[in-house]
Amino acid sequence: MAIQRETELYAPIKQYFEQLGYSVKGEVKHCDLVAMRGDEPPVIVELKKSLNIPLLVQGIDRLKLTNQVYVAFELPNKGKAPHRLHWDDIRRLCRMLGLGIITVQFYKRKKPAVEIVCEPIPYTLRHNKRAANQVVHEFRERSGDYNIGGSTQQKLMTAYREKSLHCAYLIHTLGPLSPRKLRELTGIPIISGLLQKNFYRWFVRVSRGVYALSDLGQQALEANEKIISVFAMQQAKQLEVNSETIDL
Repeated sequence: MAIQRETELYAPIKQYFEQLGYSVKGEVKHCDLVAMRGDEPPVIVELKKSLNIPLLVQGIDRLKLTNQVYVAFELPNKGKAPHRLHWDDIRRLCRMLGLGIITVQFYKRKKPAVEIVCEPIPYTLRHNKRAANQVVHEFRERSGDYNIGGSTQQKLMTAYREKSLHCAYLIHTLGPLSPRKLRELTGIPIISGLLQKNFYRWFVRVSRGVYALSDLGQQALEANEKIISVFAMQQAKQLEVNSETIDL
């Protein structure tokens, strides 16, 4: 049951805090709701029909007044988290901002239900060193920028995929090759494992220690013309350098 105005949130939240022994007043110094209990710090609640950035900004601004700040909004239809997120994502976001969350669910024939989704507890983010190192490694292992940021529902050019394509291109150009020869041509140390695992099924072993290209590998070359052209330029430059060395 969608509400029409954010003011509809005020009464059920006011009643919720009053049942906990608070005295509640609305619109105190531009704060939507302020609750006081004895000598405790004030509780401030900012109200919006739905979770959005202006609500979070308002909540952050109220942290100048107290560390007990909640953002409140109507519980979305069927209890799903807003913006196609998960509730864990919403909780983590608000905790990182130092904000609590209150939702209110409205019914046709019974009283609204108020729920504290998370308390305004300061959140300390722990960095995942292993994951951070993986980002740095992946960045450094890529030879260029072959993806468009924000892309979805399409295959991304990872460092592993790039290495596999490089091997596929060389086999296509020079014929069946051994891991040792591919390692010499590419400088990639993981060639043996890459060919043996054959993750993309682009390679076929034609004899002991010698690999050729599969039909899937041929299709992959045709589907990745941009990076294949880079490999072709690199090979042409290498042949030019080798030719000059021989002439000397």
